Amino acid sequence: MTSTDSRPRAARAPSPAAPAPRPSLAARAAARAAGGAVRVFLVLAGLFWLLPTVGLLFSSLRSPSDIAASGWWQVFAAPARLTTENYTRLLADETITGSLLSTVLITVPATLLVLVIGSFAGYAFAWLEFPGRDWWFLLVVALLVVPVQVALVPVSKLFGAVGLFETTLGVVLFHTAFGLPFAIFLLRNFFAEIPRELLEAARLDGAGELRLFARVVLPLGGPAIASLGIFQFLWVWNDMLIALIFADSQSPPITVALQQQVRQFGNNVDVLAPGAFVSMVVPLVVFFAFQRQFASGVMAGAVK
Repeated sequence: MTSTDSRPRAARAPSPAAPAPRPSLAARAAARAAGGAVRVFLVLAGLFWLLPTVGLLFSSLRSPSDIAASGWWQVFAAPARLTTENYTRLLADETITGSLLSTVLITVPATLLVLVIGSFAGYAFAWLEFPGRDWWFLLVVALLVVPVQVALVPVSKLFGAVGLFETTLGVVLFHTAFGLPFAIFLLRNFFAEIPRELLEAARLDGAGELRLFARVVLPLGGPAIASLGIFQFLWVWNDMLIALIFADSQSPPITVALQQQVRQFGNNVDVLAPGAFVSMVVPLVVFFAFQRQFASGVMAGAVK
């Protein structure tokens, strides 16, 4: 006699899945060793990347005679010879201190303008309907491949005609114009990932476009906006080509001022070393302070 199961087919208990085989001891040891080797490699790569900054720091704390006599690594043999007199001379140099102020007056407005205009434009391209939206966005993407060198001569003639050549405003406008294509591309892709239902719910509650942008889009787009601000800040602060051409020669940014120091006083290391370190350490502090926002914003907005 054959027995049959009278229960419905759907009510039958599923057969338990076979447990996944556990990796062997050798495989686990190899995985841990590989992970440890990767960490060691990354630590060594980071230290190697920071080595010039460390060397510049020690050089800025040595006297000119010590710098001329030996390398910066000799500070470990005589750490008592380190001094802060170079930074005292740096603060007394009106050219360097004025150039630092000029760099701040260029970098901060150029960064804020790109953030504000790029945020509004990115939201418009992501969620507003207007004629030719996709074609305009393709034009913005095409501007990403336009090199800065192509615009130097025509923009110089334009700035000379309107009185913006060798002015701080001219440098700010140039950096803003060339920073906007990447800003719009990044923020548009990030804002487009916001759930449509969330925006529709805010509109049903009576929120207008400006209130929706300020209360919903901007808080959600914080990582992308922060990463864009870091990127723009680093680019403008470290720029020398645009500043060398368009900035005021009487109050140039720090990069141009240091280049002029090298050209005029080749052995003026007691000012060059601390000035170069101050110029380098500011973007380093900004980057390390916001590196998580930078990485998350770029990956979430640019890779889709």
